Amino acid sequence: MTAHPTLVQTVLDARDPRELAEFYRELLGMTYRPGDEPEHGEKDWLVLRSEHGPQLAFQRDEDLRATTWPEGDVPQQFHLDAAVPDVEALERQRDRALALGARLLLDRSDDPEEPVYVVADPAGHPLCLFVP
Repeated sequence: MTAHPTLVQTVLDARDPRELAEFYRELLGMTYRPGDEPEHGEKDWLVLRSEHGPQLAFQRDEDLRATTWPEGDVPQQFHLDAAVPDVEALERQRDRALALGARLLLDRSDDPEEPVYVVADPAGHPLCLFVP
């Protein structure tokens, strides 16, 4: 018997779960749980798996309001962090995220201690790309 529960996944709400799942699948190199692949049609709940990290799940929420961070009218509620090994990789992954449909929220890539870009995924959730 374990003393603590095991964290299985993070669930992201989205108006279009497939669009958001595809963004993260491409960006993070994840794969669909069997039965959740696009050829199985539209679903209200999808799961992506990773060899090296936790799962991401996506659920439909027609009333989702994207965060307005950093302005604050609609709080971010949570965000994801993704680390890269160096500034060259940071620039490359920012470009990939933008090409996949993200939009830039914050550019602090010149920070000498922790260069970071904050982008909004297609559903508006903040995602920090940084060099730790």
